[in-house]
Amino acid sequence: MCGIVGAVSQRNVVPILIEGLLKLEYRGYDSAGIAILNGDLKRVRSVGRVADLRKKTDEAGSDAVTGIAHTRWATHGLVTEDNAHPHASLGGDHQICVVHNGIIENHVPLRERLRGQGYVFTSETDTEVVAHLVHSYVSELEGAYAVAVISREEPNTVVGSRKGSPLLLGVGNEGSGENFLASDTSALLQVTRHVAYLEEGDVVEIRTDGYRIIDADDQPVTRPIIESQLSADAVELGNYDHYMQKETFEQPGAIANTLEMVINAKTLSAGLFGAEAEAIFSRSKRILILACGTSFHAAMVAKYWLESIAAIPTNVEIASEYRYRDSVAEPDTLLVTVSQSGETADTLAALAHAK
Repeated sequence: MCGIVGAVSQRNVVPILIEGLLKLEYRGYDSAGIAILNGDLKRVRSVGRVADLRKKTDEAGSDAVTGIAHTRWATHGLVTEDNAHPHASLGGDHQICVVHNGIIENHVPLRERLRGQGYVFTSETDTEVVAHLVHSYVSELEGAYAVAVISREEPNTVVGSRKGSPLLLGVGNEGSGENFLASDTSALLQVTRHVAYLEEGDVVEIRTDGYRIIDADDQPVTRPIIESQLSADAVELGNYDHYMQKETFEQPGAIANTLEMVINAKTLSAGLFGAEAEAIFSRSKRILILACGTSFHAAMVAKYWLESIAAIPTNVEIASEYRYRDSVAEPDTLLVTVSQSGETADTLAALAHAK
């Protein structure tokens, strides 16, 4: 998983961006970077830990009131500083920087077209296509993405958009003159607990004096602002060596919290899974589970349980392969997708394909 943080403020946002990235370390990553706007655009990128990036920003004396930051888990291109986010398009009279979560599936033809227009690519990533395309025309992207963009021509402004990958708006305290973007609430607990979850196709513009949201139909919309109840302890590493170790030791508590509502029940009500669940379960003759990585391994365990306890034939497929082959869709099959993060791009795409 990748992580995004963006901020506009009347104070230096670099510490906010770095602290936000530190809170996203649990997602896993191999490189990190920030882009800040203070007159001209400036990028600092690093392979390795966020601590390495913080050291480089300190050495560079970075200071700005507008910026975006990112942790990357390599998909396109090797783990190198050139492939680390943010990516930039700096030609002509414009300077644009982009961070991106997800996969741009049509990046190859876009890359060739943009090269033909004179754009020079310096990385192997699909994301650099976004930077150059924003420079020309942004609506042609296909795939799943959450992006945040800053431009020298629009200081004190960050623009974000989401399609398939989560992105949320963080609303600064009244009179603070700051607003934020992030892929996860945990990244913003240091500055605000008031967040709005963007919906599919939303584009958001944040400024020091406010924000606005445009939906997929190009109409101004409002999204409800909620106060996050997420505990700071839940996202702190604490005394653990790394987040995988922390999550392993948290499993008993997580299971207990999940089962709390049914722990004294003699039966498990279908209604716990939604209003339509009982009707769906009653007509389901088989189950297909789609997942990737460790979620796929968990799904294999679930297959044994479902077949031995419920006596329902169950198959498990790797989500990243499901939509690229000629799968046979049998009627009355219950489809279950499993994702450790809730935002695995291949699993989300497989779900859309199944629908």
